[in-house]
Parts: sequence; structure tokens; C-alpha cells
Amino acid sequence: MSDTTFGKNGWTPERIGPLKGKTYLITGTTSGTGFEAAKILLSKGAKVVMLNRNPQKSTDVITTLKQELGNNIDVSAIQMDLAELASVKKAAEEVLNSVSRIDALMCNAAIAQVPKQKITVDGFESQLGTNHYGHFLLQGMLFPLIEKSKGRIVTVGSMGYDMGIKTIKFDDMNWDKDYTGNNAYSQSKLAQVMSVYELQDRLEKAGKTDVKAYACHPGSSRTSLISTSGSLMMRIIFGLMKLSPLTQSAEKGAYPELMCATEEHLDQKGFYGPTGRSFWVGPVGAHKIEPHAKDKAVAEKLWTVSEQATGFKWDFE
Repeated sequence: MSDTTFGKNGWTPERIGPLKGKTYLITGTTSGTGFEAAKILLSKGAKVVMLNRNPQKSTDVITTLKQELGNNIDVSAIQMDLAELASVKKAAEEVLNSVSRIDALMCNAAIAQVPKQKITVDGFESQLGTNHYGHFLLQGMLFPLIEKSKGRIVTVGSMGYDMGIKTIKFDDMNWDKDYTGNNAYSQSKLAQVMSVYELQDRLEKAGKTDVKAYACHPGSSRTSLISTSGSLMMRIIFGLMKLSPLTQSAEKGAYPELMCATEEHLDQKGFYGPTGRSFWVGPVGAHKIEPHAKDKAVAEKLWTVSEQATGFKWDFE
């Protein structure tokens, strides 16, 4: 199914008007889609605050962006490690103290295909802890400012949500039994995507329709994600895939999250990404999402479990 809302070429950043006075927060901008998204937003005059684990890489990226776009761009960085809840809390507090508005929080950072089970300092399987719990806490803490700004929460999921066991393994979320990098990654991405639609329901119920929440994915983009944390076999397979027409540039991989962060009147119920073959490449628009991603009973349980895990209760009052 292809989405014809934006014509046969799909959504492109040409649709973004001037963004002066708007502020975007992006996690994971030192390479890949996050870097490209930051660059495009800055080129339109937006203020961008980058949330990255490595301060030196943030500094290097700011230097690169200024070389490409000029010294007067409004870009800054706050150190945050999504794998550590204490680091997420500290970064969120810093954001709340230094930023006056959030037009969109773009949850872009992720780790993938970690070959051997790793447990975070907080006791979570590393992909679930980083990709889902870290972002869940960040969204919750920044929610009051996002609401005040009538802003958006954009979650970058993955087609991985439709792989693996296609549900949440509540009785063994850390995969102490039968760990595989792929299954654990798929669970983390399903958790992220499910939480978007659950958040929409909760916002609607609380009458907080000023905040919009969107789920998207980059398709199959040539980024360093697999080569950074994947097993040797995955790296070889993806290395070969990068040479094929089944992948696209990291810049194109950034289009879905940019669309969700800036496009007016975008339907929240959609799942946004490339609409071509296997949803890996092709024009960007809405495409179908499998029913297991909107399983209400699982989503509600996941929300409760996520609040318990992060020690943070969202306030919808």
C-alpha cells in the first residue's frame, strides 16, 4: 500500500517551511539519521538541542554542522546516556532548566542486534533499557514542557517491531532464557512503537490533545547502527545489503522523523516510513501497521511495567 497524500515521490523536506523560533530535541545525533535530521532542521532556522552519550562526538558534530551551515546556527548538546536512568533524569532536568520550549522531542537514538546479553546498570537487557525505558523516562519528564509548547513526541521505531516473537515477553523481559540479539532488539522496538499508540489513547482520555505523538521508522538506511553493536555475521550481511538497491541514504532515513516533527495535520494513527519494497525504501508516507503493535491489553501492561521499571509515573492530570 502506498500513501498518496504527498504525491508519487512521497514526503520530502522541501515541505518544511522556515522554523525560526522553534526548538527540536533529538537523541542520538552523532551519525546516521539523527545527524541528518539535525542538519535539515538547522538549515531551516530551527534551534536544535542534541542529546548524546559521548560529549566529544557532540563537540565534533557541532563543528561539522557549523562548517556546513555557518557559525550562526543555534545548536547545542547535553550529555545523556539512555542506558542509565540517572543520566536520563539529569539530562531531562538540564533541558527543563535551559530550554523554554520543545516543538518536538525526537527519540531517534538506538542500539541494535547486541550479540550477547548485556544488562544495564539499572538491571535491564541493554536494548530494552536503552531504546525503550530510557526514552520512556525522557518523554515523561519532558512532557509538561512539551504540553506547554503544544509540541510533539516522535518515536523512531523500526520494522523490527514485526520480527521476533511479536509481543512482550513479560515473564522474561531480559531474555535470561533464549537470548538472541535479534529477538531482544525486536522486543525493544515493539515496546517503543506500542507505547506511542498507548500514549495517544491516554492523552485523548485526559483531554490533552495539544500534544501529538507519532511513530515512524527509517526503513533500511545506510547508518552505523548495525556496525556499531551488531554481531560479525549481521555486520557482514548488512555490509552486503548496503551495496544493494534495498537500502537508502541516511538522509532519506531521516525523512520519516522530520515529517512527524514538522508536517501539519498529520494523522497520529499512522505509522510513517518508506512505502516501497518491504517498507525498506521508497517514497515516505503512512503504511500499514500490524495488529500486534496495537494490542491494547499488552500495551496497557507494558505501560505499567515501564512506569515501575523507570520509577516514573506519568502525570496526565
